[in-house]
Amino acid sequence: MKPVRKVVIAGATGPTGIQLAGRLVARGLQVTGIHRRIAQAEVLRAIGAEPVHAQLGEDTVQRFEEIVQGADAIVYTAGSAVGAPNAEAERVDGLGVSRLAEAALATGVRRFILVSVFPDAGRGQNPDAAFEHYMRVKREAETALAALPLNWVIVRPGTLTDAPGGGQVQAGLAIPYAGISREDLAETLAEIVLVPELHRLIIELTAGQQTVQEALQDMTAFSGKSVFCVH
Repeated sequence: MKPVRKVVIAGATGPTGIQLAGRLVARGLQVTGIHRRIAQAEVLRAIGAEPVHAQLGEDTVQRFEEIVQGADAIVYTAGSAVGAPNAEAERVDGLGVSRLAEAALATGVRRFILVSVFPDAGRGQNPDAAFEHYMRVKREAETALAALPLNWVIVRPGTLTDAPGGGQVQAGLAIPYAGISREDLAETLAEIVLVPELHRLIIELTAGQQTVQEALQDMTAFSGKSVFCVH
């Protein structure tokens, strides 16, 4: 497999995306960050990423083909806020994923990494109708991506926190529900980008006892054999 040189991040100015972008730039990769607001471009330039303004779920597939052309991987870190209106969830968590995946297929970008949601999120907390809709859209996006002939990886992190990362995680096909810092999620995503052996795989991810590298090395044995856990 050819080395990864160029990565496109959707949601690059979000709290996870910006950390991922910085880590990939630090590793010597060329990073293109898709951002929603014009003013966010400077944030990406400041860390050495190339900003591209686009609207996920609104712009055409052809627009995203222009953006991802020549990339080795796409990482979709964008997501609507929990409890956001249904239309926003459908746009960002649904249409955005499908249009970018279509663009990947059309341009020959084989690797697509999607940040999704842990199946147990919200359980025991009396989730409202908006949250249930959000979870349903996330599930549908996973299902649609998994049906495509791409080397996809779906990452389902536990509850995200802004606490400093500890550098240790638990990863598996099905693991107990727990939280994880955005910092550790970003580090894990950066390593996934650089391990092409990880493909067609669903990874549930929380804080744990292994280093990121150790956890992902264990996951390579399951590449291409993943199954879904029902939300």
